[in-house]
Amino acid sequence: MINRIFFIAFFITTGIFGAYSQVDENSELFRSLKQQDSIFFERSFNQCDLEYLEENITADLEFYHDKGGYQDRATFLKNTKENICAGTGAKPVRKVDENSLEVFPMYKNGKLYAAIQKGVHHFYLREKGKAEVQTGTAKFTHVWRLENRSWKLAEVLSYDHGEPAMSKTIVNIEQLLKENAVPALGLGIIEKGKLTKVEVYGTLDKTTPAPYNTIFKVASLTKPVVAVTALKLIDKGMMNLDEPLHQYWTDPDLRSDERHKLLTPRLVLTHQTGFPNWRYLNETGKLAFEFDPGSKYQYSGEGFEYLRKAMESKFGASIEQLAEEHVFSPAGMTDTRFWWDEEMDESRYAQNFDKEGKKIETTKYYEANAAANLLTTVEDYGRFLSYVINGAELSSDLFQEMQSRQVKLKENDYFGLGWEILTNFTGGEYALLHTGGDPGVRTLAVIFPKSKNGYLIFLNAENVDAILETILNDWLYLGKELWGRR
Repeated sequence: MINRIFFIAFFITTGIFGAYSQVDENSELFRSLKQQDSIFFERSFNQCDLEYLEENITADLEFYHDKGGYQDRATFLKNTKENICAGTGAKPVRKVDENSLEVFPMYKNGKLYAAIQKGVHHFYLREKGKAEVQTGTAKFTHVWRLENRSWKLAEVLSYDHGEPAMSKTIVNIEQLLKENAVPALGLGIIEKGKLTKVEVYGTLDKTTPAPYNTIFKVASLTKPVVAVTALKLIDKGMMNLDEPLHQYWTDPDLRSDERHKLLTPRLVLTHQTGFPNWRYLNETGKLAFEFDPGSKYQYSGEGFEYLRKAMESKFGASIEQLAEEHVFSPAGMTDTRFWWDEEMDESRYAQNFDKEGKKIETTKYYEANAAANLLTTVEDYGRFLSYVINGAELSSDLFQEMQSRQVKLKENDYFGLGWEILTNFTGGEYALLHTGGDPGVRTLAVIFPKSKNGYLIFLNAENVDAILETILNDWLYLGKELWGRR
């Protein structure tokens, strides 16, 4: 039987589908399928989430392989389970060459019902305690079908299998991690407001391969989540940006200092509370003002904790509950938590390492901190960044206020509501930025409101300067101003 997918491939190759030509790489369809390829194959093929695989292929799936022949859905699932996902030895993994991707829409009666995606993919063997070894490369043509507004894989051609042709980027990342004693790197890319790339390289603990849904501790990247939670409450009229926080919470250390009555959500979100970063840095170990609130900028985790306690008191709800309702749920974040709760999957946690490459003992936190310790994945935090870059369902006025230059730090460098703002980019572009750093943790999130592009980097070690410089400057062309920050 000659399957219709061969006709489809022929028509695309010869250009007969003139009306349905390749879509632009900046289009919504291209970015949606790029994301689908990234997540689908990482979860189903590389990580062997067979339940996910069954849910994301059509009932009439057809698979054609130039070496292995034809497989229907049942055979495909059986072979995947027995040949790809069985045993504990070397495991085949697949990675796409992103620059090779092409997408062609398919319409019926003027309505999009499917799309064809073409490209090149590379195959590797992954074995615990060993570097990945590339085994081959091939071309693919996939037909994705829209079913109930979700893309499902319907037909597959995998052909022109040949000798390894390793991607330069993959080689460089793995080599960079090894040279700098950094076990894992998580990378997320947002294009035109949509998360299109989720990749995790390296290992959890120098031996166990890091899965696509590796859980990273992200340190101060907790703060933007809490900031957006507060802004959502403000936007809904449940809280005011400039209301005094002492109505709901006063730290016992500050009761005798009348300046505590000046504290507001705005001063916390712009780091103008007058607090040190942490009270334990003081000789007394007590919280105290180092200058009058609102008089200047000073980065402070204590300020975010102060806001958390005030909000929890005012609303009679924990920060976990508030974030879930106002940020996690609407943003589609299903694998993020403030502490090591009962759902925390420790087997996916990226262990932390110091500058010498020595493992740091894991500290498990059992209560929320609004300034640090968030546990999340590249996909989840990438969804958060996409949510923010698309307005976070805030009113246009408050969304613009979030991005406004509330306090100047230095030339071309400001702080807004929860985000640092860099303005020295061409074409009037600017960046909203936040970073995180703890022992064995280095993270960075940056979004560009005009282009709606964004980048997310998680690292589970400290010796990261060379890695960040290479990724940000040589690969993403973002410039040196984005690394070496708080």
